[in-house]
Amino acid sequence: MSVDMTASQPQARLASASDYVELMKPRIMMLVVFTAVAGLVAAVGVTGQGINPVLAGVAVLAVALGSGAAGAINMWYDSDIDAVMVRTSTRPIPSGAVPRSEALAMGLIMSALSVLLMWLASNVLAAALLAFSIVYYGWFYTMVLKRRTAQNIVIGGAAGAFPPVIGWAAVTGSTPLDAWILFAIIFFWTPPHFWALSLVAHKEYAKAGVPMLPVTNGAKATRLQILLYTILLAPIGLSPLATGLAGWIYAGIGGLLTAAFLYFAVKVFRSRAGDAEAGDAERKLAMSMFAFSILYLFGLFAALIVERGFGLYFPLGGA
Repeated sequence: MSVDMTASQPQARLASASDYVELMKPRIMMLVVFTAVAGLVAAVGVTGQGINPVLAGVAVLAVALGSGAAGAINMWYDSDIDAVMVRTSTRPIPSGAVPRSEALAMGLIMSALSVLLMWLASNVLAAALLAFSIVYYGWFYTMVLKRRTAQNIVIGGAAGAFPPVIGWAAVTGSTPLDAWILFAIIFFWTPPHFWALSLVAHKEYAKAGVPMLPVTNGAKATRLQILLYTILLAPIGLSPLATGLAGWIYAGIGGLLTAAFLYFAVKVFRSRAGDAEAGDAERKLAMSMFAFSILYLFGLFAALIVERGFGLYFPLGGA
């Protein structure tokens, strides 16, 4: 579905460099790059395989370009609904700074360049996974899922879960179980992360005609799903300990972060966040969970980087 924008076309303004950076969704890009680096570092630490630092840098750059490309394609396609929602109406396309055609061209060119760089710096598998993740987000999530199903975030979350697998593949040319465990952590983290925000922004999504879960199923059902997915995420987030991928540092940080995440999920579940009668405190609670979820994911992957990248891995079994 699309939103009719014929009544209010944006007034063109002069684009700045920051407008083109914003097209690439830099906040998402930073998280994507960070998790890709974690996958790369973990692969080196676990397998003992080395990678030329320059080629590793190029591979990480390729992931960043691929993420930015998918973001630009997303903004090109979603410019109609972005213009309707207050929090996105100042983005480069709805604000009139960047023409839609330029955003699309930028996304397509960057997509091709990112995949080519990954192939030259590492291997075909890593390049193919990067290409697949771009298509998954830019086409499957943005054009197929987002406006058609309330499960858009659940299914579409796979796009953001690929970076650590890509990073691992860039080093080894393979994707073992440990790489897919990192994928699973991000995949099951995405719904409670995004639905916490959706509880606050559900009126915006309803106005734009986007079937996010609070819009289609209501706030109460969304709060329950947030709790259930967080409970499901808890053992998955700690599963690197079971395979030996992570050690004592990860166990300590991961245990604390998981307990805090579950605490937020229970608090949100018991609140009226997203309901019409919800107060400022309950809206702030949902936003606090959204913000903490970012810290949770950052903490887990940072612990993995510290252990595997700085020689501080101490297995739980003491071996």
